[in-house]
Amino acid sequence: MPYNNTPIAPSKEITGTVSLPLARVKKIINTDDDIGSCSNNAAFVITVATEMFMQHLVEQAYNIVKSERKPRRNIQYRDVANAVARVENLEFLTDVVPKTVPYKQFKQKQAKESAQANGAAKGQGTLDGHMGGAKEEQATNGASHEAMELDDEDDHDEEDAGEEEDETTKSPEPAQRADEEMEGEHAEA
Repeated sequence: MPYNNTPIAPSKEITGTVSLPLARVKKIINTDDDIGSCSNNAAFVITVATEMFMQHLVEQAYNIVKSERKPRRNIQYRDVANAVARVENLEFLTDVVPKTVPYKQFKQKQAKESAQANGAAKGQGTLDGHMGGAKEEQATNGASHEAMELDDEDDHDEEDAGEEEDETTKSPEPAQRADEEMEGEHAEA
């Protein structure tokens, strides 16, 4: 059995009736702590205003569907989210009706943000964060130091000078220490 999805045309005449249930609107109004009591007339006006707002929102979403040149009978959530993003007078709804993001993109973004947060925390981090730092040190201390200078010589001139000073203050390699100790023993004898 097919769904009945024929649109209900809005009435051009004011009939004094509303499509939304008035009793439910009153319950929603009464749940607000800031409002002590609400008259029947005020609830009716709020219901009419809500219907008019919903009609405007749906019309704008339908205009977005037509502008995409993909005619569809049904308006989907993404159409409403696009209307909120594109129509200026609906911008206040961006927090309420956000655009959807595929889970894969969300997960990648979340991983990227957590990696940045882990890098900012001192002494704390993931194994990848610590291993990345070790690879950089190996590249600066090993024979590939000259290869690093070829990448961006202008950007690293000041850094290279600092690294050269650091290398002179670092403890020598174990093989060099053994040679120095042997020379020191020969000098004493």
